[in-house]
Amino acid sequence: MSGWWAYLEEGTRQEVDANVLRDRRMMAVKSVWDAMRPLGLGLHEAEQVVQARYEALGDRVQRRRPDPLDIPSLAARAAALPGRVAAIEALWDGDTVHDWFVLLVAVLDDPAGEGHLATVHYRHDGAPPSTVAAEAGRALADHLGVPFHFSSPDVPDDTAPRWRTGRHLLEGP
Repeated sequence: MSGWWAYLEEGTRQEVDANVLRDRRMMAVKSVWDAMRPLGLGLHEAEQVVQARYEALGDRVQRRRPDPLDIPSLAARAAALPGRVAAIEALWDGDTVHDWFVLLVAVLDDPAGEGHLATVHYRHDGAPPSTVAAEAGRALADHLGVPFHFSSPDVPDDTAPRWRTGRHLLEGP
């Protein structure tokens, strides 16, 4: 285990373990980083400390279940949003903990905006998140009778054009 763990105060250790046990990785990383940054600990090292705690606590960690991707669940989430669904969009995002993942969002009109529907990570069966998200997103869009958009299904790209941007480019000023 990382030598940094020994430098943490007992209260911080308990806070980190409580967050790890509830599978709140980013909260645990923040606790470690906030406590140890004055001693020169970097974000990457804080992530390594937390990863070591995940390994040490093993099966006791209550892993969060993946977001449901079935049509009834996604449609219920979309219906609960505060606007009319104009499109379903899949887009890449990523971080240093989870690597690349795909967000499914409902693009809203009246009022304009968007609402999160699901986050799709790499799965243990090896199915890429882009394939899983595209299948679920297309099925939901068909169910709702709206367009589906995924600018970069084959290559992770968190700067790919969004549905509204692409639509406005096609429509002109």
